Amino acid sequence: MTTYILLINWTEQGVRNVRDSPKRLDAARKALGEMGGNFKEFYLTMGDHDMVAVCEAPDDAVLARFALTLGQGGNVRTRTLKAFPEAAYREIIHSLG
Repeated sequence: MTTYILLINWTEQGVRNVRDSPKRLDAARKALGEMGGNFKEFYLTMGDHDMVAVCEAPDDAVLARFALTLGQGGNVRTRTLKAFPEAAYREIIHSLG
């Protein structure tokens, strides 16, 4: 499975309905699970992003579909980073020669 980091910000609608956010997180976990992925970690954050999630998915298309599904709800906007574990990082750097 591939690891992805989602940088998440509430929209105005999402902030207005912030008390429903835990229910939306539960629904998002379920949706990603049904797509074959999972949440590894989730954080409420301070700074440029309201929340950060570390997720796994079988491939880029699954994660793209998940992020689009989240966006359709109108409560959050996401930015997705594909994450390479340390072993892959070392292999990539070593391949530079």
